[in-house]
Amino acid sequence: MTVPPTLPKSRQRLILSVLMLCSLLIWLENTVLSTTLETLADPVRGLGADPGQLQWATGSYTLAFATLMFTAGAWGDRFGHRTVFSTGLVIFVGSSLWAAYAGDVGQLIAARAAMGVGSALITPTMMAILMWTFTGAARAAAIGIFSTSAGVGMAAGPVLAGFLLDHFWWGSVFLINVPVAVMTLVGLAVLVPNFRSPTLRPLDPAGMLLSISGLVALAYGLIRAGQVTVWSRVDVWAPIIVGLLLLAVFVLVELRVTLPSFDPRLLARRAFGGGNVALGLLLFGVAAITFYNAFYLQGALGFSPMKAGLANIPTACGALAGAPLASRLVRRLPLRLVTVPALAMAALTMGGYGFLGLQTPLVWIEILLLIQGLSVGMVIGPVTAALVSDLPLEQAGAGSAVTNTVRQTGSVLGIAVGGTIMSITYRRAIEPSLEGAPGQVQEQARVSAEQARHVATAIDRPTLAQAADDAFIHAMHVGAGWIAVVVLLGAAVLLIALPAGERKKTSVPERDYEEVRSSV
Repeated sequence: MTVPPTLPKSRQRLILSVLMLCSLLIWLENTVLSTTLETLADPVRGLGADPGQLQWATGSYTLAFATLMFTAGAWGDRFGHRTVFSTGLVIFVGSSLWAAYAGDVGQLIAARAAMGVGSALITPTMMAILMWTFTGAARAAAIGIFSTSAGVGMAAGPVLAGFLLDHFWWGSVFLINVPVAVMTLVGLAVLVPNFRSPTLRPLDPAGMLLSISGLVALAYGLIRAGQVTVWSRVDVWAPIIVGLLLLAVFVLVELRVTLPSFDPRLLARRAFGGGNVALGLLLFGVAAITFYNAFYLQGALGFSPMKAGLANIPTACGALAGAPLASRLVRRLPLRLVTVPALAMAALTMGGYGFLGLQTPLVWIEILLLIQGLSVGMVIGPVTAALVSDLPLEQAGAGSAVTNTVRQTGSVLGIAVGGTIMSITYRRAIEPSLEGAPGQVQEQARVSAEQARHVATAIDRPTLAQAADDAFIHAMHVGAGWIAVVVLLGAAVLLIALPAGERKKTSVPERDYEEVRSSV
């Protein structure tokens, strides 16, 4: 099929429902794991995972997502978007079942990486199908309705995960993916034509291999530093150097390709390059602080998974309110005047974790999370829209690939660096409290606060559990300070990158069909 068919409106609405169902699935998967981390770290209720393993369980999904997503659109052009979409769903279902019944942390990490592969195939093809299905004013309305699934997933994910963890075993949070994915597969087969483009984009296997290898090596070195608490070891600095070299080669290779899936030249544009760096640094902070938040609420404060899930609702509510608020403001004010203060506020809320403790009232935590969600929501949507819309239309596809890859890479590095800072600082803080304890107790307590609490209960030593809580709070304070600095750097970059005194237009001209298709 080389031209978009004119579908009945009733069928268009049904297709939109199928796409929203799958988008909800992806957003649920992005949020449920954060509620599950504390349980996975528990030696009895979970897998006894250490912080490094949990970093990989979180980061392997995002890493696969980041490095495959920019080529999945080209696969859809070549093989049909429904075909690639369905393949991604099958992979997602199979890997969800694998994750649910994983016998150890290694299997869980591998299953999560496979889930990232499925998500990478689903996301760009899902948007392509939406663009093929709707035209004119109906397309803008469909995009607006479709975007609500993200907010629903952000709000429902932690609560649903908390309910399941309170009543079932930890693997149940992955089983919820199966019926949703099966319903989506049926809807795809019955309703959605196999749209494909007459113009094939290159598959770029070299770029895909180099980007995956480089990010894996870099993430391994950063996470390994937290496991061994020193940076001078060969197994720490060597992977970091190799990863950086591979990523440099990846950029050089992409510069030589006529139609690259990831075009580094776009980053040389002041607004586009600087804006993407700022978004990458923001997502770095969001991923890292979310990692901390999971252990703070359930571990240090002792919240049940359900209570922790409910406590995170203000973040989703803030993000939902922030996007439309910023959209209204940029019609009257320069984009820089709206988004730079919002990004700086997001940094301050992340730094605000440095003032949270074991006795902090819940209301103050909720206010902090609400402001954080509001600030992040006011930055991501408007800046992303501005960056892509400011590109020439023939570069919209490449620009979308760069933006999505940079954002996901920021998340990968945020988990790696944020978790490593927490691990190193925690071990140094807990060390004085381990004097006189048996060797096995010391070894287990150094792994994480979760392990320390478990062994403290086993040997009836409550002072060790208190020391673990204090050490974790100290580590969170130190990490929050560094995260805030990184995100403030993003605000400074955005201040320099965005033009001053220019208001965004209130409407975006309708792209023709092929131009929109090339952007997904």
